[in-house]
Amino acid sequence: MESEVQRSVSLRANRRADRNYQHQQTKDGSFSPAKISQDFSLKLLWKRGCIRLVLVAGILWMLLILTVLLFHIWSCQSSLAFFSVICTKDSKVIYMLNNMGFVLKPPHRCPIPLADDPNRVVIPKRTPEKIVQNLSYILEDELANNGSQSAPLFGGHQSWVQREESFKLKSTMKVHCGFMRNGGAEMAPKDIKYAKKCKFVVAPGIFDGYDTPNQPSNISPRSQKLFCFLMVVDEISLDFFKKNVTVEEDDDGGQWVGIWRLILLKHPPYEEPRRNGKVPKILTHRLFPRAEYSIWIDGKMELIVDPLLILERYLWRGKHTFAIAQHKHHKSIYEEADANKRRKQYARPLIDLHMQIYHYEGMEPWNPKKNSISDVPEGAIIIREHTGVSNLFSCLWFNEVNLFTPRDQLSFGYVVYRLGGLFRYLMFPNCEYNSLFVLHPHTREHSSAVEWVKSLDEFKGKKGGLKESRGGLGLWTPYPGNLDSVVLPPAIRTSKAG
Repeated sequence: MESEVQRSVSLRANRRADRNYQHQQTKDGSFSPAKISQDFSLKLLWKRGCIRLVLVAGILWMLLILTVLLFHIWSCQSSLAFFSVICTKDSKVIYMLNNMGFVLKPPHRCPIPLADDPNRVVIPKRTPEKIVQNLSYILEDELANNGSQSAPLFGGHQSWVQREESFKLKSTMKVHCGFMRNGGAEMAPKDIKYAKKCKFVVAPGIFDGYDTPNQPSNISPRSQKLFCFLMVVDEISLDFFKKNVTVEEDDDGGQWVGIWRLILLKHPPYEEPRRNGKVPKILTHRLFPRAEYSIWIDGKMELIVDPLLILERYLWRGKHTFAIAQHKHHKSIYEEADANKRRKQYARPLIDLHMQIYHYEGMEPWNPKKNSISDVPEGAIIIREHTGVSNLFSCLWFNEVNLFTPRDQLSFGYVVYRLGGLFRYLMFPNCEYNSLFVLHPHTREHSSAVEWVKSLDEFKGKKGGLKESRGGLGLWTPYPGNLDSVVLPPAIRTSKAG
């Protein structure tokens, strides 16, 4: 009992000593419980503050990134020219978001609902002629007022009155359509004989040696027998082929590069290779008058789809007689004209004059209220049944190219407009056009002094060699209307790539 009392007294003494020691340590500047608690609170406050600061900064940074990202996406979809210029639709951001499904980026290629087997395609009867039943062509110009005959030109000397009459559809019509007598673009008799047997034609063209022939793939045995694969060339291109690819000759003197039978056009009708290339492109029905169907493709394209499946998909399935792809970027000819000027694809003042005439004659910029999905085609492929209306449209389209600029995409929508909806055609998505071909680069870039001209005075200089003497005469012939008051509509740039 005494030992327990002594132990209790000893513990109380020790506790009292500890309190005295702690009190003494406080006086000497050592740590007290209050000070320890205060320091701990400050450290905890700083720690929490730093964490909050980091979190707030992270949230603000993420919001900034999200804002920039949303702005980037919005600018790519915006119709405002200023913002569309900022956008880079081929950026890694858009590519990543497109793969994640957040951005609906138009596909470069898209599947085409083709028939499965060319051997099972049923070739229908020809489309009956209901509007233009008898179409013939002017082969010689009338004598001038003084009785003299002007030098023959491939496109003729079409007057403004003749041009206006050609847009009035009748059952019987006679129009300018190239191939005026002694105007150039002459085929050899052996080629004329060969082409007479061709009812189904695939016809690319290469001029001035800008491309080399690309062999098509996936061509069925049926299509190889049914189609004539005719490549229209000039003498420069033929010489270029003989130096760079294998050109074979058959027993009849015909020249071949793989599947392509070369059709030589002697005496090019124009000074510009680009304008020469419009002859087989637009006037396929005149080069090959026995052809019932034709598929034009640019010389730089490699066809990867059976041509019989192309006819079935774009003509026969929807009962069309003319099909062409939609332009990837532009819908209005005035937007296309602006892009041509910026890229120096033809003389700026001549493009402006061309567009002034069209605007004066009532051609409005494309808008959603129009019957067509676009006024601007992608002209690298044209699929046709050679009917009266289809042939007439091709003639009128070519006449505009002959009269004005060789930029045929500027004239297509105008001719559609002038025919007042009587010419029906299919304009299919651009991504389908990309699924029909493999695109190969030109052997060299097109270049012409005309493309760099900035004013009409440069055409009238002492050197004179810029003004074309055989094409574009409508830009130099006095126009019957007053163009001084014509103000072109603003070109709304809807795509950076455009």
